[in-house]
Amino acid sequence: MTTIAVIDYDMGNLHSACKGLETAGATTLITDNVADIEKADGVVLPGVGAFDPAMEHLRSRNLIEPIRRIALSGKPFLGICVGMQVLFEGSEEGSEAGLGIFPGFIRRFQPEVGITIPHMGWNQLKLIQPNLPLWQNIEPDTWVYFVHSYYAAPSDLALNAATITHGTQTITAAVAKNNLMAVQFHPEKSSLAGLQVLSNFVSYVRETQLETQLVAP
Repeated sequence: MTTIAVIDYDMGNLHSACKGLETAGATTLITDNVADIEKADGVVLPGVGAFDPAMEHLRSRNLIEPIRRIALSGKPFLGICVGMQVLFEGSEEGSEAGLGIFPGFIRRFQPEVGITIPHMGWNQLKLIQPNLPLWQNIEPDTWVYFVHSYYAAPSDLALNAATITHGTQTITAAVAKNNLMAVQFHPEKSSLAGLQVLSNFVSYVRETQLETQLVAP
C-alpha cells in the first residue's frame, strides 16, 4: 500500500488533490499530525491563497521545522501552488519568511499591456527537466491550469523543471531537486494532464518505496 500524507493547514482544496492521487491508486491521509506525515510514503503540500497566511497557519500547527526536516529527508515531496511558493525564502506578497528549502524569492508579475494579473487560466509548459519523474507521458507544450499573481524566482536556475510565458515574461512553473518537486499550476484542475502528473508522483513514491525495501537490512 502506498500512503501519501496531504498536509492540512487550512490553505487548500485538499479533497480535489486527494481524489487525483487516489485515482492513481494511492491511499491518502489528510493530516497535520507530524507523526502521520513522517510515516507516510510520500507527502503533498497543497495551497490556495496568500503567502503570509500560509506560513502563519503552518507555524500555528508547529509544522515549519517538521516540514523542513521531512522535505530534506529524501521522502518524495510535492508542493502545489502556494505549497510551492512557501518552499522559498520569502515573498513580495508579504513579510513572512518562507521555509527556505529552495533558494530564491517569490515575485509579483510586472504589469504590461495585454496581460492579466492574476494570471488565471490555461498555459503551456516548457519542460526544462524533461526526464523528471513528474513529466512521464507529459508532452512538450502541454496545457495546465494556473491561478496566481506571484511566481517563484529561484536563485539557482538549475531548479527550474518547467517554465511558462505570460506576456513577455518567462517564469518558473515547476521546480525540482532530488526528491523535492513543486508546481505552480493546479494539477487537480488541469484535466487529464493534471491527473497524469499526480499519477506520476504516485509512481515515483512507489518506486522510492521499493528501493527503500531493497536496501533495508
